[in-house]
Amino acid sequence: MVALMNTLMIYEQFRAVLGEEGAKGFAQTLGTMFEEARNAATKEDLRSLRQSNEASAARLESAITNLAQAQDRTEAQVKELAQAQDRTESQVKELAQAQARTEAQVKELAQAQDRTEAQVKELAQAQARTEAQVKELAQAQGRTETRVEELAVNMTSFSTILNQLVIRSDRHEGSLLELRFRDRLPAYLGRFLRKGRVIQASDLLDQIEPKLAEAAVDDFLRTDVVATGMVEGQPTYLVGEVSYTVDADDVMRAARRAACLVKAGLPTIPLVACEKISPQTTAYARQEGVRVWVDGSLLDG
Repeated sequence: MVALMNTLMIYEQFRAVLGEEGAKGFAQTLGTMFEEARNAATKEDLRSLRQSNEASAARLESAITNLAQAQDRTEAQVKELAQAQDRTESQVKELAQAQARTEAQVKELAQAQDRTEAQVKELAQAQARTEAQVKELAQAQGRTETRVEELAVNMTSFSTILNQLVIRSDRHEGSLLELRFRDRLPAYLGRFLRKGRVIQASDLLDQIEPKLAEAAVDDFLRTDVVATGMVEGQPTYLVGEVSYTVDADDVMRAARRAACLVKAGLPTIPLVACEKISPQTTAYARQEGVRVWVDGSLLDG
């Protein structure tokens, strides 16, 4: 009974240090030793038992030292594990915060996606409106082109009519200018053609018919103005073509008809009278030896 109590006490004392299995084995060993010691009767046995106890105590002390060192290592490992746990918890906290930020970003992206889809929808609607407007513009363009074609046709007709009116107006203005020029020739050319007077082209038939072909005589008789007078003291004839706007054809006619009188032996000066003449036509007249009277003035020859 005493051995059992000693063994139980040893077990209870060393269980916290050695653990249940270690303490149990240690208690059983000591219990056995105590039982053997109780049964020994001699001093030698006691001495042997004491030596055995001392050896066991030494082994126990060594075991306790090893257990203490193991406990220190365990505590160090537990401390490291605690620190690792702290780091893990810190990392978990950081991951949780990162997760929260990620979720916020995902939410923002979702909202941005919604806004983008709304903008795309608006753009699609605007594109549809633009296409409708382009279609309307194309139709309007078609109508405009049709109207332009109609206007072009009308303008062609109008241009033709206008040209005819211009021609008629030029002819009318030319006829008026011709009458005025014939009537006021002495005033217009008094300093150039002294004692000038207008005569009829037919008054010179007797001089030109023997010298000219019939076609040339007929052409001369259509001269607008024929006059006679003194130029630089010499009797001279003037053969003139009158037009509101003189062109190259007028210059050629004046030169050709004046040449008829020259061929008949009559000193003659060709002339064109007008209100308007281009620089090109003026240069051409000078080249052909045709004098130019324009807007009340006789240009230098």
